[in-house]
Amino acid sequence: MSDKKDLFYNLHQGYLTLEEVVESVFDYFSKKPDKKYRLIVGSDSSSEDRPTFPVVIVALREGEGGRFFVKKFRYPKEKIFSNLQQRILQEVYLSCETALNLKEKIKRREEEAETNYDYQFRYIHADVGEEGPTKDMIHEVVSLINSNGFEAKIKPSSYAASIVADRYT
Repeated sequence: MSDKKDLFYNLHQGYLTLEEVVESVFDYFSKKPDKKYRLIVGSDSSSEDRPTFPVVIVALREGEGGRFFVKKFRYPKEKIFSNLQQRILQEVYLSCETALNLKEKIKRREEEAETNYDYQFRYIHADVGEEGPTKDMIHEVVSLINSNGFEAKIKPSSYAASIVADRYT
């Protein structure tokens, strides 16, 4: 089994690899295959020099709630994030990396077992907004997300980052 730091955590299933997260998500889809679903990735960080970066994968069943998986990143003490811009860019980088890995695993899973669920996976939620200290970073963050093939959602629409991931900072 992998080290827990390499795993995602789900409140009901415990620690899971990314492959197991994908299986859990498809199992969730299979419970109500006629529904519409959304997969979203987002992250947040604590406001200290050595922040924790929780990255979440949220699976929503439209109109019926959802489930999420969280993985916490913590860097060695030599790596310091001394300003807000560094932390926000690291959050977005981790979200993009996670989303790209998830997309690859989903594609492989769909090739192995034919499925036809109605879901979209195109958004990364960023913890920036037009109010507050991150307003000058919006263009940079949105461009980074778009350059990785996803669409950005910012506050107040970025609930995966600003609400779900925020709980785990």
